[in-house]
Amino acid sequence: MTASLIIIQGALPSLLTGALITIGTVICAMLLGLVLGVPLSVLQIYGPAPVRFAVRIYVWFFRGVPILVLLYLFYFGICFALGLDLSAFPASCLVLGLTSAAYQSQIFRGAINSLPAGQLKAARALGMDDFSAIAAILLPQALRLSIPGWSNEYSILLKDSVLVSVLGTMELMFRTKAMATTTEEFTAFYATAALLYFLITLLGVRLLRLLEKALRIPGYTHP
Repeated sequence: MTASLIIIQGALPSLLTGALITIGTVICAMLLGLVLGVPLSVLQIYGPAPVRFAVRIYVWFFRGVPILVLLYLFYFGICFALGLDLSAFPASCLVLGLTSAAYQSQIFRGAINSLPAGQLKAARALGMDDFSAIAAILLPQALRLSIPGWSNEYSILLKDSVLVSVLGTMELMFRTKAMATTTEEFTAFYATAALLYFLITLLGVRLLRLLEKALRIPGYTHP
């Protein structure tokens, strides 16, 4: 036990560096998912029929194909075919972000649909166009209501991020596996990794809870 602790202590700086790369991957993926997910949700509700159908196809594809397959397809397939020279980290963020966009769009779509339908009609009656009404009235409310679902998406993305190690992204799982194989201290290293993942999850969810409380509208909750 003492020998294992000494080995873990020596490897801890490298593991913490890997944890920071994991956090960076998750944050980049969540932000990309947010940037893409919001317009996708709006288009799925208010867009013309062909656009709504295209968005549904996008959502079905990224929710229906395993992330491991998407990573291989994009990094070793599409990037190679197009001659794109992407390193493992941005490729990982891109694939996770595109996948997260499909899930986040459904979170935002549910939040928008939960709002009273009369708000858009009232905005139209006041002379506002649909774009202005959605951007200024509906989305600020929907984004607040989406934070609990967004917290869940953070936890899911963090768990899915372990798969990016197959591309060579030197995140926490990649480093843990390499060191465990080298030292044969499998239990000690994987237990340490599990603890670090738990702490990252706890910290992220707590921060999102604080954000939810800060942005909460008094007396207004999700139906």
